[in-house]
Amino acid sequence: MLKDLIYLGVGSALLAKEKVEEELQKLVDKGKVSKEDVKKIVEEAKQKGQEEEKRVKEEMKKLLKEVVSELDLATKKDIEEIKKLLKK
Repeated sequence: MLKDLIYLGVGSALLAKEKVEEELQKLVDKGKVSKEDVKKIVEEAKQKGQEEEKRVKEEMKKLLKEVVSELDLATKKDIEEIKKLLKK
């Protein structure tokens, strides 16, 4: 399910990107915006997208840690500690 949500998000982002590029190209063709302005707009959008991606990843990590904690599941660290104890 998580994979499906991620794929849906990526697909939506790609569609939105294509639409924005089409509209910007129309503005360039009409002479209302220069190609340099379009490059700036695209670069700013890309940077903001990367920042948002980083923020979302951090939030997902936080939420997953909370879920693991609430479900009282063993973490990788817990399992490693048990392995060490068993070897002794």
